[in-house]
Amino acid sequence: MHLLLIGHGYLGTAVAGLFRAAEWQVTATSLSGGDGTRALDVSSAHAVADLAAAVSPPDAIIHCAATNRGGADAYQRIYLDGSRHLLAAFPETRLVFVSSSSVYAQTDGSLVTEDSPTDPDRETGRMLLETERLTLASGGTVARLAGIYGPGRSVILTKFLAGQAVIEEDGRRILNQIHRDDAARALLHLVSLGDATRGGIFNVCDSEPISQLDCYRGLCGIFNRPLPPTAPRDLDRKRGWTHKRVSNAKLRATDWEPEFPSFLSAAPSVAATL
Repeated sequence: MHLLLIGHGYLGTAVAGLFRAAEWQVTATSLSGGDGTRALDVSSAHAVADLAAAVSPPDAIIHCAATNRGGADAYQRIYLDGSRHLLAAFPETRLVFVSSSSVYAQTDGSLVTEDSPTDPDRETGRMLLETERLTLASGGTVARLAGIYGPGRSVILTKFLAGQAVIEEDGRRILNQIHRDDAARALLHLVSLGDATRGGIFNVCDSEPISQLDCYRGLCGIFNRPLPPTAPRDLDRKRGWTHKRVSNAKLRATDWEPEFPSFLSAAPSVAATL
């Protein structure tokens, strides 16, 4: 089996390792190449067509390239245009598009499922939704990932341990996260299910969303630190200010379970890598 992996960053590296361990051939791409990857600008139709002529037909494509904190223009080029180019160059191959739970703009603390309304207030979120529609129309699969953390990476833990964390207002905002390795396992799982996931959307998040206040209270207990101070909400967050509880029930119903069901269960091991 052959996987074409678009993006070899923090998540993509873990995905490539898991698929190779499962005895898949992996063709990994990155913008600049190197580190065992092929150079590919997925926003270029010519470059994607050249790649299609150079590699054996893949059995699946996972598009998890990063925009490097780019805005709406970067989202359009990398996600929407890139997916169009991939579908044109590999019309027989299922595309798995890695999207984001930021497409849910709920601010009332409600439980959101894959059937909940999506009305993001950022243009980047609208680009993600457009790419999702394109993917689903082709018979592909959409994985909506919550905020990724893991070895060497956690904004929440880094700020907390550095004494720079703040609790927004009363701390009610719900945090929805997913450990990088659980996200990679979920992508392998979705691909392995084959046609059963074609045309489907799956939330990829842990099983215990937690309020910001409860998260910091838990971290205080684990690391014996004081509770951070309060401050106004940050309205300039890249993913937007939302307050919702993302459900992973649909994914879990396919026999996937996260190794780290909650952020607090992973915090000690992640902290050791920061």
